[in-house]
Amino acid sequence: MHFARIVLYYINMDIKTQLLELVRRTSCTLPKDIEAALKRARVVESEATPISILETIEENCTLAAQQSTPMCQDTGTLTFFWRVPAGTHQRPLMAAAAEAVREATERGWLRKNTIDALTGASIDDNVGEGIPVHHFEEADVTAPEVTLLMKGGGSENMSCQYSLPDARLNAGRDLAGVRTCVLDAVYRIQGQGCAPGILGICIGADRAEGFAQAKHQLLRCLDDHSPNPTLAAFETQLLEETNALGIGPMGLGGKTAVLGVKVTARTRLPASFFVTIAYGCWACRRQTMVLNEGDMHADARL
Repeated sequence: MHFARIVLYYINMDIKTQLLELVRRTSCTLPKDIEAALKRARVVESEATPISILETIEENCTLAAQQSTPMCQDTGTLTFFWRVPAGTHQRPLMAAAAEAVREATERGWLRKNTIDALTGASIDDNVGEGIPVHHFEEADVTAPEVTLLMKGGGSENMSCQYSLPDARLNAGRDLAGVRTCVLDAVYRIQGQGCAPGILGICIGADRAEGFAQAKHQLLRCLDDHSPNPTLAAFETQLLEETNALGIGPMGLGGKTAVLGVKVTARTRLPASFFVTIAYGCWACRRQTMVLNEGDMHADARL
């Protein structure tokens, strides 16, 4: 399974400065695979309204990259996915990320986008309890690698979870039941969450792990395929069937409601069968950086 990434290398820059550049690029630059999918969608559409919407999205992305301004006013929840060598101390990396987020907010690359849940007060530097979010994984790497995902509230509100069997949908505990849940979710979402979107899906796991693994699927390149042949075929099927609903960009009709479908499966308990859907909007802002202060070479991969 390949994850979409443009790997950025910098020489003699401290970690905070490198992470600051990661925040800027993620906020202001659309990943190449998403950009290509939007262009393909514009070619597929035949009606004026969806074509106009997709052209506006492309123009917006071009201006954001040129001017280093956020491509969306909702700069989202910042989630850092770390892959680090064994024994790496996490706290210095988290502290550097917090400082990078504070400076990015001051520079206007992030809006003041964090609210105290109890008081309703704005946390103006975007650093608070549990924000930004960090996930760490020890990996066979020589330097820390970090992928930043910025997921807006509109798309997060459209994420959902089903428990099978579901009598309302007549959905059982099998892939046919999972398919029914996914089609129901996309139909209910319509254009909310800024379609065309991306679906990250986890079959199984418990409730919390289901959401974590579903969101992790949004890091995958749109052009990749699950290494599991059954899931790979299922991804293709769901992409075709969700777009056949006729929802289209922003829910105003058309052939492209979904740019990609990425599915994973996890073991579950006998009593539980969850289907978890992490919905990502077209502005699927994700970039990857390798932190290294030694000699480095340029590397850009998708």
